[in-house]
Amino acid sequence: MSIVVFDPDSTEDVDFGDRMRHPAAADPAGGMWLSDTEPSFIDADALRKGRLARLRAWMCEAGYGGVVLFDPYNQRYATGSRNMFGYFLRNSTRYFFIPTEGPIVLFEYPQSYHVSMVLDTIDEARPSKLVWSSVSGRDDETAGPFADEIAELLKAHGGGSMKLGLDRCSHLQALALEKRGCEVRDCQGEILAVRSVKTPEEVKCLQVSMAGAEAAVYAVREAIKPGVSENELFAIMYGEVIRQGGEFIETRLLTSGQRTNPWFNEASGRKIRPGELLALDTDTIGCYGYYSDFSRTFRCGPGKPTDYQKSLYRMAHDQVQHNIGVVRPGMAFREIADKAWKIPDRFVDQRYTSVMHGVGMHGETPFIAHAMDYETYGRDGVIVPGMVVSVESYIGEKGGREGVKLEDEILITETGTELLSRFPYEDDFLTGTFEC
Repeated sequence: MSIVVFDPDSTEDVDFGDRMRHPAAADPAGGMWLSDTEPSFIDADALRKGRLARLRAWMCEAGYGGVVLFDPYNQRYATGSRNMFGYFLRNSTRYFFIPTEGPIVLFEYPQSYHVSMVLDTIDEARPSKLVWSSVSGRDDETAGPFADEIAELLKAHGGGSMKLGLDRCSHLQALALEKRGCEVRDCQGEILAVRSVKTPEEVKCLQVSMAGAEAAVYAVREAIKPGVSENELFAIMYGEVIRQGGEFIETRLLTSGQRTNPWFNEASGRKIRPGELLALDTDTIGCYGYYSDFSRTFRCGPGKPTDYQKSLYRMAHDQVQHNIGVVRPGMAFREIADKAWKIPDRFVDQRYTSVMHGVGMHGETPFIAHAMDYETYGRDGVIVPGMVVSVESYIGEKGGREGVKLEDEILITETGTELLSRFPYEDDFLTGTFEC
């Protein structure tokens, strides 16, 4: 009996000629590939090619010969490729070489080349030189072979430029590349700036992702009752996100009662009592890996909100609506911060960390700080059409019994803004009169 030895680093079984096109391809001529969670009205081919074109236009303008992408979000943006996403968020062992012009090379986890070679944005797959190197204590051994291969590709396809962008890697890999003549630059911030302006197909993805997140929040709202735990509600939200074709939730921000103040506690086993508030933030990675980010606060019945609960809610609502109303294309970030809703003194200490922040494949650029925080967190920039931002509010005073979290997501258009998050606010908090 003969024994067949399988080489996990071999790519001989990968058919680079026909890209191992997905059997469910809707249009072989157009190159679209679909699954049952990817809506057919989104042109996946245009989505990938549009993003790659934006990335390469920036690379050309900035004088890069190529970039090496370790960040799974950047990999997906550039190529549409996704493989064991959560695993590679913490293990930088899968990477892409993307030249300004020329073949895109994926350095993949062994035996999983077939996952991404369905895509026509990837020309070749090779075994990663960095698999298990950190956990095996071999980073010093693998840095050299890694750098040899990347430097060779850069010399061959960099158009004469040895300027190489890295979005993240160990210092050993960067030093090894420099020894081989590469001019290494940290390009993460530059790539986020490229990603901040969305293509039309990206906007469609954001809209579909939002619809799924809204369905998940509705499921939570319907399940709120005395005795249910925060964890049970979070499980309902997560389950509905997956059912709607989403992928995962980045945070566990779902809290009740006194745990709503201050913000940023995470879901726990605490059981909700009648009359208490429940606040949540979606932070959901949905359709094609696009983020949906809005927040709502509800009340566990029976009965009606107290005057204090109404006052918190109305202030949070006023803050979000005012700040949405401020935004116009062409405005400087600093101008938005200066014109933002003025937070009453007793709520300043526990203010949310930003007035608004960018949304794409996760929470992104731009980050617009409060005027009082601008010297610490702020940066210069201008809001332009195609950006998507989430407008934030948290109202809860230090030592207060509860707090309210509200947030909406908007698209910056040529003439103003368009609301992407459509989940209604709670009428019981906004109607009628009360005394605080």
